[in-house]
Amino acid sequence: MTVTVSFEQAQQFAQDLLAWFDSHGRKNLPWQRSPTPYRVWVSEVMLQQTQVVTVIPYFERFLQRFATLQSLAAAPLDEVLHLWTGLGYYARARNLHACAQALLATRGGEFPDTLDEMMALPGVGRSTAAAILALAYGQRQSILDGNVRRVLARVFGIEGDPSSPGVLKKLWELTDVCTPQAEVAAYTQAIMDLGATLCTKVRPDCARCPIHAMCVAAREGRQAHLPGAKPRRQRPSREAILLLAETDMEGSLAVLLERRPAHGVWGGLWSLPQFASEPEALDWCRREIGGLAPTAQMLPVIDHAFTHFDLRLRPVRVRCTSHAGVQETDGRIWYRLRAPARIGLPQPIRQLFKRLITASVA
Repeated sequence: MTVTVSFEQAQQFAQDLLAWFDSHGRKNLPWQRSPTPYRVWVSEVMLQQTQVVTVIPYFERFLQRFATLQSLAAAPLDEVLHLWTGLGYYARARNLHACAQALLATRGGEFPDTLDEMMALPGVGRSTAAAILALAYGQRQSILDGNVRRVLARVFGIEGDPSSPGVLKKLWELTDVCTPQAEVAAYTQAIMDLGATLCTKVRPDCARCPIHAMCVAAREGRQAHLPGAKPRRQRPSREAILLLAETDMEGSLAVLLERRPAHGVWGGLWSLPQFASEPEALDWCRREIGGLAPTAQMLPVIDHAFTHFDLRLRPVRVRCTSHAGVQETDGRIWYRLRAPARIGLPQPIRQLFKRLITASVA
């Protein structure tokens, strides 16, 4: 694939984008008000595969609790995951916590100022590292997140799957050519804003786009075909039984939770125990907890979509007359629905608990 962009074209691209950003760009996002490396880093990690409108309230709550890297490093992981609940991709939160601890231990809490050192941090890839250096330090670094890939593929007519090695290499070359020498922070925010607000995946607003005149996709009517799509694969699906074991604990309803393994689905979060079948779940409950009521209730199915597969969970609700058989450990706790601990819960589990509380007072 050969795409040649002249210096004049690249310069015009950056100038038009910066002029548009000056009048129409977003300049009052929470992380823009004080773009320290710490605040930019937290925002960039949160923004990975997540829209700005979703991130804003999470960012504000997170920074209210963890105003500094030192406070984040000192916090229990459970509290970090608790504040991340609902944002998804929980490995980001675990990496954020691990990164804060590593920076405190090895650099006194100071962020590196080179691309290689930034990329060596947990959960920080090339584009995220470049964005932090550009937005916090004003360094000339080129980014290539999903929005930027889409903008460049359309403007310069880059065909093919943007995640494939050959196309990705060409897009990195283009983003480097187009990144200006000055006003890098503004340019970086501008190209992300363009992809997020005008050059959207569906129904792009080409009439208002500042790059419309030089855009190959707009000129040829190929907005729906650029960038190219990934090869379609059949989405796998999984099923599991959720054991909702309830008991009374000092006058409060409590349910048994287990910590999920660090890697895999909902890594590090607390969730209801999962089993392959209902008989297996009930046998485990009788063996581990005891005092099981004679009937079990099947609750409505929970369907949840992950990036690469669909998960169907079938909750079975049982009443335990005693919880003495299961003592709280690092891996198991009794979670009081009306006085919840500050721990990380998967969003579907948190929603299930809210429905239980609502039903109990109806």
